[in-house]
Amino acid sequence: MKRRVAITGIGLVSPHGDAPDAVFAALLGGRSAITRWGEGEVAPAVVARAAFDAARWFSRLQLAGVDRVSQLAVAAAELARADAGISTLDQASGVYMGTGMGGAAAMEEAYRSQYASGRVPPLTIPAFMPNAAAAHIAMRAKLHGPVLTYSIACASSAVALAEAAKAIACGEIDCALAGGSEALLQPNVLRAWQAMQTLAAPASDDAARSCRPFSADRTGLVLGEGAAVLLLENYDAAAARGARIYAEFAGSGVSCDATHLTKPDAAGQVRALRAALRASGLSPADIGYCNAHGTATRIGDPVEYDALAQVWGEALPGLAVSSTKALHGHLLGAAGALEAAITVLALHRRALPPNMHCDRPDPACNVALVREPGCAAPQLQAAISNSFAFGGTNAVLVFRRAS
Repeated sequence: MKRRVAITGIGLVSPHGDAPDAVFAALLGGRSAITRWGEGEVAPAVVARAAFDAARWFSRLQLAGVDRVSQLAVAAAELARADAGISTLDQASGVYMGTGMGGAAAMEEAYRSQYASGRVPPLTIPAFMPNAAAAHIAMRAKLHGPVLTYSIACASSAVALAEAAKAIACGEIDCALAGGSEALLQPNVLRAWQAMQTLAAPASDDAARSCRPFSADRTGLVLGEGAAVLLLENYDAAAARGARIYAEFAGSGVSCDATHLTKPDAAGQVRALRAALRASGLSPADIGYCNAHGTATRIGDPVEYDALAQVWGEALPGLAVSSTKALHGHLLGAAGALEAAITVLALHRRALPPNMHCDRPDPACNVALVREPGCAAPQLQAAISNSFAFGGTNAVLVFRRAS
């Protein structure tokens, strides 16, 4: 018999800060963390940075060979554990992390050093390797269970969460730290994304309004950075210890388009949505909110609408939709985890973060957008979070209010 999975801890290092209640309040109020790129090394751009003081978490000696992506991950994991009220995790607990790129700062520094002096820093490889973040979390917490890293572009941390929840449901482990981290706001990474022509043009009147998901005048995505880690537990054990349970992880669905590396496909997203509903035992009408993938690209938003319309059918008008990327940017490998945390908080608080900066909704994206800040949802019982990645991997997470 499959066990239920509880979410008892949320750890964030995000563009809106690291306190879950304050982060959710900022999002609920429609406050954007998107600002102009402040360096002159690239063409005009906007990004969403996370304020972070590494000295709070690492000594100067410990920081040697630890990339920012791992620093953010360790902090988020520690915050999740503390938020769950657990002083020491069982050593058999697991770590499931997602990242799209790994140590971007380490690679940037390696190339700069090579061109400047012909030498590469000796700790470049351990700093850059994508599994470093998960390994640092495990070493910090002395965890000997499965320590796994998923690198699946924008779906990385959503898949990490799905796999952690399955491991707990099947009895392989009782507890896991699961989520994602991304820290790629480096000049050459930004140049590479600009070359793809998928980034939003900086809004001339207000940089904070540059990302406009589902809007007729959307121009692209905004890169963000940060980390989000959820502490997942066996539901019965969490209830027995009197833990605060934010929500139940009800199920997930993962699929692959298998059609194109960067062009999304509605059929693939439909498969993931239907698989997630089957796994959770819920129907479309049971789901009251969708935190959409909603990157604000010209092609991506209508495809996501098409997929939701195919699955929800006549129930679509009852599904409230918003993309919080309008406020915190696209954290790529960490996006699924941050947006899962926001979705869980929406359920817990019964309030819906808005889809900001969409003054003229695109008729080709005819979903029931949450248009105004501070939207209460007193009847909200279940919600989903979508992550649809380059490479064609689609991940949908389903959450149910704690009972």
